Amino acid sequence: MDKIIEIRHLQKSFGTNVVLRDINFSVSKGEVVCIIGSSGSGKSTLLRCLNLLEYPSGGEILYHGNNILEQEMSNAVYRAKMGMVFQQFNLFNNLNVLDNCMVGQIKVLKKDPASAKEKAMEYLELVGMSQFITAKPNQISGGQKQRVAIARALSMEPEALLFDEPTSALDPELVGEVLKVMKKLARSGLTMLVVTHEMGFARDVANRVVFMDSGVIVEDDVPEVIFNNPNNERTREFLRRTLEE
Repeated sequence: MDKIIEIRHLQKSFGTNVVLRDINFSVSKGEVVCIIGSSGSGKSTLLRCLNLLEYPSGGEILYHGNNILEQEMSNAVYRAKMGMVFQQFNLFNNLNVLDNCMVGQIKVLKKDPASAKEKAMEYLELVGMSQFITAKPNQISGGQKQRVAIARALSMEPEALLFDEPTSALDPELVGEVLKVMKKLARSGLTMLVVTHEMGFARDVANRVVFMDSGVIVEDDVPEVIFNNPNNERTREFLRRTLEE
């Protein structure tokens, strides 16, 4: 399979606090990989290193076989290839929904406004937000904001989309609408790396589930193994606690 991203011996420390230790894994084209684990296990830091929002302390991040920590690709161009959907949406509050989905295309991809608008409308339609194009972020719900954030990331036509706990800031009744969009994207063949607390989504949608604990990958396997017969006691304990909640 075509590996889009491969991580080798990735380390990340903040001062004396080691957050990631010797992380090795890869994501191939079309895979949906869910990363689960307790708060503080390093999941979000791993995603932020992958997108160079945090700079690793050591190791390699290979994008199609090239170490992006060494080569000349600009961070902005690389980030456009690795779209990111954040927990807190990170929409531009002064721009309406349509402009939020156009601005990156125009500034980073150097698209003309007409083609940027066409692409933005295509993805706003896909996530069910095309009727809200003139609304500002403060005029729509959290679930709607997250769907706009997904459309904004998709408008950059990334090779993979990274989701950092995309439903954890939402009211419970709004979680379903976002997961529905994510399931649709997974079925479409989009490469997705999802840090999530939604165990049902990980079980039903992921090709692989990665369990992290204390900055290391403890287990990386298909959902059936992780949820029904995990190899590691730490994985079993985490799932027992989580699934009982």
